[in-house]
Amino acid sequence: MRPLRVLVFSATYGAGHVKAAEALIAAIRMIDSSVEIIHKDAIAIINRGLNQILRHSYIGVIKHAPKIWGKYYYRTQEIADDSLLQRFLNTFGRRQLINYIRDLEPDVIVCTYPTVAGVLAQLRVKGELSIPVVTVVTDYTVHSHWIHFGVDCYIVGSPQVARGFVQRGIKASRIQISGIPVNPLFEREADKDERLSKLGLEKDRLTFLVMGGAYGVLGKAKWMCDLVANFGGPVQAIIVCGKDHKLYNSLDFVLQKASNPVVRFEFVNNVDELMSIADIIITKAGGLTVSESLTKRLPIIVFNPIPGQEENNAQYIEEIGAGRVARTDQEFISILDELITNPQEIRKMSNAAAQTLPGHSAEKAVKAILKLARDSAYQSKDEEQVC
Repeated sequence: MRPLRVLVFSATYGAGHVKAAEALIAAIRMIDSSVEIIHKDAIAIINRGLNQILRHSYIGVIKHAPKIWGKYYYRTQEIADDSLLQRFLNTFGRRQLINYIRDLEPDVIVCTYPTVAGVLAQLRVKGELSIPVVTVVTDYTVHSHWIHFGVDCYIVGSPQVARGFVQRGIKASRIQISGIPVNPLFEREADKDERLSKLGLEKDRLTFLVMGGAYGVLGKAKWMCDLVANFGGPVQAIIVCGKDHKLYNSLDFVLQKASNPVVRFEFVNNVDELMSIADIIITKAGGLTVSESLTKRLPIIVFNPIPGQEENNAQYIEEIGAGRVARTDQEFISILDELITNPQEIRKMSNAAAQTLPGHSAEKAVKAILKLARDSAYQSKDEEQVC
């Protein structure tokens, strides 16, 4: 008898969908190394050329015209499952996807991107797909693009999202609240003083970690870096520029004249270690970055969040008390000043993060996924499967 085969579909529209997939894969390998895992960019399977065009268009809109994205996001947030737009999306690339799935014959399909989940859910409803489908929701908000009645199991980040899905008609038995899956590496402790020393930083200063996202969509990043680099008080900064080479090069002068210790990086693979030695993170409000920060009990400052899911994620951070949101330059400066002069506020936010996300999100999600895969072997496709 062959081992369980798990097919993971993600998409490269922002780093979060891929990072969630990678977190699940790492957890699967840790829990059951015998499981066969196939991870694919679903839109690339449909059409590689179109995938590149759509990815560049999405990133361009987010960086240069975020209000346009925000209008689309909010106008479609409540659309019905049988709306013209949703029905169109649910047919996108269905032939290519079903052919690929039938050739592969997986035991369960995991989707970290909503459009793909919608296509497969529709195939489930019509009886054209007998393999259970799991959707991993990568934001702390409810949007119609995530909600499809043919999905067998939803992995969600918070009780608030779960309640929102139930209100939209999804059965509670099909929802698993695990936290948005983050790589198990983020559960590890690190020797903070040793790592600070290796970076040439001081152990008695408040350490800010500034992250602009993989594609450099953190607005006014250079201004914020310059502000922290020269802010009064015992502070220092670690700056991660990702793939934003323009930002990286523009920081030459900032580092030369900085009155506080500052180190910078381009794209890094050790975000978990950097979060371990930071006291506060300044970042965009992507669902995965938020989850990684919460797992590390790292207070979050979000500056001028992108309209849409990131604005909702930022609101969630404020509601649980794990971070602050600055929507103007002056608000950002005021928050920095308050936190630097009142370190007890940082401790309060860290404690709030610990209470909100107990940890081991990926492992919890994987246990539900593997249970569904194994149970499906003993149930007919007409019986309800729960996660």
